[in-house]
Amino acid sequence: MTDLDLEWVRARFSGLDPALAFFENAGGSLPVDGVVRRASEYLATDMVQLDAAYPRSERATARVHAGISAAAELVNAAPAHVVLGGSTSANVYVLSHAIAKLVGPGDEVVVTDLDHEANRGAWMRMAAARGATLREWNIDPDTQALTLAGLDAALSERTRLVCFTHCSNVAGTLHDAKAFVERIHAAGALSMIDGVAYAPHRRVDVSALGTDLYALSLYKVYGPHLGLLYVRPGLMERLENQNHAFLAGSGAYELMPGYVSHELAAAVPGVVEYLRALDAHHGGEGSLDGAFARIAAHEERLAERLLEHLRDQPRVRIIGCPRADRAERAPTVVFTVEGMRSEAVAAELASRGVAIRHGHFYAARAMDSFGIVDRDDGVVRASMVHYNSLAEVDRLVAGLREALG
Repeated sequence: MTDLDLEWVRARFSGLDPALAFFENAGGSLPVDGVVRRASEYLATDMVQLDAAYPRSERATARVHAGISAAAELVNAAPAHVVLGGSTSANVYVLSHAIAKLVGPGDEVVVTDLDHEANRGAWMRMAAARGATLREWNIDPDTQALTLAGLDAALSERTRLVCFTHCSNVAGTLHDAKAFVERIHAAGALSMIDGVAYAPHRRVDVSALGTDLYALSLYKVYGPHLGLLYVRPGLMERLENQNHAFLAGSGAYELMPGYVSHELAAAVPGVVEYLRALDAHHGGEGSLDGAFARIAAHEERLAERLLEHLRDQPRVRIIGCPRADRAERAPTVVFTVEGMRSEAVAAELASRGVAIRHGHFYAARAMDSFGIVDRDDGVVRASMVHYNSLAEVDRLVAGLREALG
């Protein structure tokens, strides 16, 4: 596979700044220019009410619907089974109320000790409200990853819902989500996957996974600030309407109170357009699968450049897989430094024009499982995506070498 043409890639992200090596992508990637343009055009020319008979409304409606269709294409789903909302946290909160009637006293809900709070807190509240028992699926302490053995320990004949992460935002390890889903379904339970930290780096195919529910954040996949929620066919009809009462029976709209931000939805096709163009530019057929394969190959090189340095530092503890193998991890690299606060590491790098971050990254429970005493200080995270360059990673490495002495 040919190397990524970074000049072509970076030319499509006007938010990139040569003065700043941006490694805060797990918190939110830069939007591709096609997204920015579409949002701006919608605000300038089509900011009217939808579903009316006059031409501007018809055009606006078509653009919003095209955004939902593009979001569905991104995860290989039908548009009728895709919900767009303000964020993954908001989408899961709404979903937890919609699905609550399927859970009752004596039932069990499983969450992990690794997930972002978006895929924990809402389910914990729902279980408590419904009189259900909450069980925790714990990571392997040696690898900081979820395993089938850990899942089996959390499952029982009373399990109704299992919520887990496709890729941890504080470990970077990729999980075999399909194997997990099969085991969950064999136990007679529903599966809910948080794919927020996975989707910027690998193609999401909800049909291939066979999952019941899947959530991701489009603003971390080079898009607008929206969350995407997939609900499998047959399950949507079993959920309780969370919109106005007269909208019962409206499908995905039942999970979108107030509907979606029009201008942001209209911007989503810019993501798919870019990914297809990326694959075509590099000699592919213009497919999403091809684009993500190229992204994974480039990101593997980025991650290895950083991990190679960190593995040679005796004071550094790498969280998650210490190798850059694209089959095992995303380029979200998390670590701690013995004798140095994570806050101080991030501050040292910021003073050198390198954007990284410290903290628990809303995976506070994971800090306990990692043995981190101070949750708020947490870990150091350098999160890369495909528009980052090896030269930027070298700036990060040089900064770390100076900061760590």
